[in-house]
Amino acid sequence: MNQSRPPNADLASDSDLIRSYATSLVEAGRTIAVLMHSYGGQVGTNALYGLSRNARAAKGLAGGISHLIYMAAFAMPEGRSMTDKVAEFNHMDRMPIAFGFDEDQSCVANYPKEGLIGELYADQLDLEELKTYISSLLRWNGKCMYLPLENTPAWRDEAEIYFIYTLGDLTLPVDYQKSMVQYMEKEGKTVQTVELATGHYPNLTKTKEVVDIVIKFTSV
Repeated sequence: MNQSRPPNADLASDSDLIRSYATSLVEAGRTIAVLMHSYGGQVGTNALYGLSRNARAAKGLAGGISHLIYMAAFAMPEGRSMTDKVAEFNHMDRMPIAFGFDEDQSCVANYPKEGLIGELYADQLDLEELKTYISSLLRWNGKCMYLPLENTPAWRDEAEIYFIYTLGDLTLPVDYQKSMVQYMEKEGKTVQTVELATGHYPNLTKTKEVVDIVIKFTSV
């Protein structure tokens, strides 16, 4: 989201950045809880395999990722993109409605209040806070939504996995979210879940609840 036109960052470069930063923390002996949201789930999933605390401890190394927390985030399997999930539910016709794509494939949300935040939840916010938040939603590389995972998904690692469902989400519908959790569970992972009655941005509309959930998850 550096606003370069045409976009010069994508899933690979975003993943490299996140892995580099996470690696610097774990090599310093830090224990990390990773909170991922929306496209951030695709980045974290692509970037972080092999950095879990358990995997590092098995090598006699300190530090590592202890928790992977997906908050209305993509948790896809190997070789799958975000739009693969959209296609799975036969919703590809909704893409040009939800996002305005330019010729260089950069995009913006067409209806940030209604589609991203959720009109019901947006109307409960302070008007100035809402305007400021919407103004912070910048143009980004829409091609990232079509790019598949290149690496082993982080959720296959030995970390605790959690998923925060957003029940009123129009951008990443709860059916998508639950299907991803079901897949991880089918692959032998234990996923602890919690539900929030909100749209795609619970960090804005349910801030205290998100903080409380993260504290609860990471205290285990």
